[in-house]
Amino acid sequence: MMKSKIKVLLVDDHAVVRAGFKLLLATSSNIEVIAEAECGEQAIQLYLSCQPDIIVLDLSMPGIGGLETIRRLILRGEQVNILVFSVHDEQVYVDRAMNAGAKGYITKNSAPEILPGAIESIHNGRRYVEHGLLKKSRGEVSEHDFQSTIQTFSAREFDIFRLLAKGLTSHKIADELCLSYKTVANYVTQIKKKLQVSSIAELTHIAILLGLMKH
Repeated sequence: MMKSKIKVLLVDDHAVVRAGFKLLLATSSNIEVIAEAECGEQAIQLYLSCQPDIIVLDLSMPGIGGLETIRRLILRGEQVNILVFSVHDEQVYVDRAMNAGAKGYITKNSAPEILPGAIESIHNGRRYVEHGLLKKSRGEVSEHDFQSTIQTFSAREFDIFRLLAKGLTSHKIADELCLSYKTVANYVTQIKKKLQVSSIAELTHIAILLGLMKH
């Protein structure tokens, strides 16, 4: 039986950029662009009618803009898979997009093969943040430092860390682990403090760095 292709909705206000994306993705045998949108409002309508597997979305668009589009799409279904493909590589954009609900973030300056790779990764249930996008504001911290910190986690902290990195909300984690929301929120605060991060995006990046997102 033939494996079904990953259905992609492209959202970018520049037709030339969309054409470039399509050409790039046409080289991948298991990805198919099924629809295109030039603004967030149109993207939401197409998402509802076409039911794509992945939405590849620019942040800078006329109308409601990329971040608001992400928020509205997530409201329509938490399982929406959104990959941001933007010219912005500043951490504030990465943080805001991931915290709004995006499952991945890559820049338009990235190597061509990164786009299909990111789409496949997200389709397989993992998050994808382009390497090097998430920097530590207090200087670079090595992989070994993160590994050492995570070794000190209790079993419960590690479980919650892993579920957060997979994209689950604190409410979902509370349901899954049969804990109260308040207990999970306290753990989240502790985990962020131990890893010295302020956002879920940074926490996800650490999990990717340590290879915890492969399973």
